Amino acid sequence: NGISACAKHFPGKGHAPVDAHLSLPTIPSTWKEMEATHLKPFIKAIEVGIDLIMSSHPYYPNLDPKPKQIATFSKIIIQDTLRGTFCYKGVIASDDLEMGAIREICPIEQAAVLAARAGHDLLLVCHDLNAQKKVFYKLLEAYKSKELSLNQLEKSVERIQALKNKRKTRFSEGVPHPEPDGIKVVEEICKNSVQFIQKPETVSPTRKKRWLALFPKFSELKDKIMIEEEVMPEEKFIESYFKKHTIQTESQIVSIEPTEKDLKMAASKISSSDIVVYFCYDAHLYPSNKKLLDLAQDKGKEVIVVLLRNPYDREFIQNKSWCLTNFGWRACQIKATIDAIAQATE
Repeated sequence: NGISACAKHFPGKGHAPVDAHLSLPTIPSTWKEMEATHLKPFIKAIEVGIDLIMSSHPYYPNLDPKPKQIATFSKIIIQDTLRGTFCYKGVIASDDLEMGAIREICPIEQAAVLAARAGHDLLLVCHDLNAQKKVFYKLLEAYKSKELSLNQLEKSVERIQALKNKRKTRFSEGVPHPEPDGIKVVEEICKNSVQFIQKPETVSPTRKKRWLALFPKFSELKDKIMIEEEVMPEEKFIESYFKKHTIQTESQIVSIEPTEKDLKMAASKISSSDIVVYFCYDAHLYPSNKKLLDLAQDKGKEVIVVLLRNPYDREFIQNKSWCLTNFGWRACQIKATIDAIAQATE
């Protein structure tokens, strides 16, 4: 269908100890360790002609020891290794420069120049229009002052143009423009993305039962990443959307890393509820989320666990619980998940 694949996140960040959306991960792996495991899929992708590769924001002190020289800013990792050692000829994209890992190091406009200098062809600034403008004007300034190599910029243009020429159908309608039915397309994608991992008969949710939703306080993250206004305040968002399906739901909004107070309050509410829906955010990274997940499953009469962002926490799911994932945590994905749960109660 004229869509290019993108391999990410180079040189490999599956073993990052924290989420780069929120803070700066440090990965101490050596080149030998990276070559043994994490670089292999990228080498294979290059061999089969992958069109794009996306870099990553972690700091790898044993790959590039310069302080705060994350992969995004590292000529050693991007230019010398990916372009040089691995002879990659395709387009290199940065990860989103709005992420928390970047904010811990420097302003976004400075990050854009550092990423371009390291060898990226495409720079992602995904959500904030003001941030996009800052990046645009800073790059323009860096070009005019010759802070960025003209030769390197021209090579980036050539690579991007080559990719466009390879995917001409993607540009057949001219300059990119809003999709008239974009919202409907997004809703359909989200609907089809919801996947039940397990659905034991021990859970039989009906709308007349007492429901409790345990939901993360995403507003805590708004200074680190873009949080949709629709999701805040969380209590109103989650209760009103369940109500659309005539499901009266009490909610408890818990910290991204639940506190002891959160856990104590949850224990009380779980014991007085018939159905607990826990929207679980990375229990494999946050021990207190794992505590709350165990508490919900141990004490809950009937439990539905929604794995937000990814299905990695499925290893913690007890056999008696329903479990599903939506592969994200944006408003449209959460709504699609609630739609799926409601449909299962009809």
